[in-house]
Amino acid sequence: MTQPPFPKPQLEPTGINFEQYDEFTPQKLELWDGFYNYGDQDMTGFHLAVLTNMGLRAAVSHVPMSQWLAAIQEVALQNPKLDDAQRDRLLKAMDELNAVAECLED
Repeated sequence: MTQPPFPKPQLEPTGINFEQYDEFTPQKLELWDGFYNYGDQDMTGFHLAVLTNMGLRAAVSHVPMSQWLAAIQEVALQNPKLDDAQRDRLLKAMDELNAVAECLED
């Protein structure tokens, strides 16, 4: 049996299919040192399923924008496709977005 594709979170809440539910939902969620866990199971599919059901717009609304921007910047800067010019553009754009986020969060 092949693994179903990971759920793909969208801006608005969407559903997952039964195969995704069956594959990615732990049979028993456990709390280990403050984290959801189920043995050594990779929780990526479960997390994506929750975000898919919640919708990214709702997920983003529960966390300060500056934290989302910090995460986006960190992930983007790790992309090997980013050349020096693109890196400079990204950093300038992130500075602008962080300034806007600071105003909105005050």
